Order: sequence, then structure tokens, then C-alpha cells
Amino acid sequence: MRGDFRMNDEQWQAIAGSDAAYDGHFYYGVVTTGIYCRPSCKSRIPVRDNVRIFSSFEQALAENFRPCKRCRPDGGRLPNEEWVAQISHVIETRYSEPFTLAKLAELFHGSPYHLQRTFKQIKGMTPAEYIQQTRIERAKELLSSTDRTVMEVAVAVGIPNAAHFSTVFQQRTGVAPSNYRIVVSGRE
Repeated sequence: MRGDFRMNDEQWQAIAGSDAAYDGHFYYGVVTTGIYCRPSCKSRIPVRDNVRIFSSFEQALAENFRPCKRCRPDGGRLPNEEWVAQISHVIETRYSEPFTLAKLAELFHGSPYHLQRTFKQIKGMTPAEYIQQTRIERAKELLSSTDRTVMEVAVAVGIPNAAHFSTVFQQRTGVAPSNYRIVVSGRE
């Protein structure tokens, strides 16, 4: 075998604790299974003597280890990342619909709590914040490229109350929708 496969106590603690902070710093392979993982993998804790450390997933592959299907250390998306990507896609394509956390959770077969926590962990914002961000981005496009009234834009992006839309738009962009149109298009 090539390379330095020795494991230190810090690496072992990261593996035993499924510590995501070490992901990307090293990978570990289990000799008895021929599988390599990220330190954060939630699989069963291996026998320490059967563990080999790799500095990259390419090194693990070169040693004939195959990637774990649970943690996908070869760069594939993790199951939670894939789930959040699907939720994000629905929000981005159906932003004008009246989504609630409960409705999203029902659509994606999860609990509202789990969806909220997982979405925020991956995206850095809640689903509600993401919906609002998506709506405002679309409103900016409509205000700059169409002659629709502010009320029509508000309805088109899923915020049927023009006053509420104007408040949210101004909070997010720092300018009222009608002023945004003037600044962006140069029209008065």
C-alpha cells in the first residue's frame, strides 16, 4: 500500500463521533468492507485496527476502496442535500403559491421541524426566508422588464397584498418597488 495510513487519536475521535467538521480534511477506509467514508458518516463505528486514513478520496480509490453509498465521499450529494435541492426547486418554480412550512413538509414527506432544521442547515436560511427571497428576486425581474403595476407584480409573485409586498420589498432591497423600477430602468 502507498501513502501514510496511520490514524491519530483526533482522527479516531472524529470518526467515532461522526464529526462533520473533519469532512474534507481526511477520509477513512475500512479494510474488512473495502469501503471509504467521510468522517461524518453515520454508519456503524468500525473496529479501529481495520481503519485506514486517506488524505483525499482519490487516494482511497487508488487503494481500491469504493465510496460509501450513505455519505457519498466521492463528491456526490448527500441525501439531505438532495432533499433540500428538490424543495428549493419547487419553491423556485412555484413561488407564487401560498406555501407554508406544513404544506412543504407534507409535499416532501417529512415533519415541519425536520424540514425547517435541515433546510436551514444546508441553505443557511429557513424555507420561509428562501420563499421570500425567491419572490423578491422575481419581483425585481418583473419590475425591471415589464410595465405591470406594483399590485400586478405583487400578485404574480405570490404576495396579494400590495402594502405588505411594498414593505417586504423595501426591507429586502432598501428601496420601494416603484422607486426600484425607476432606478433600474431609468424611467420616471
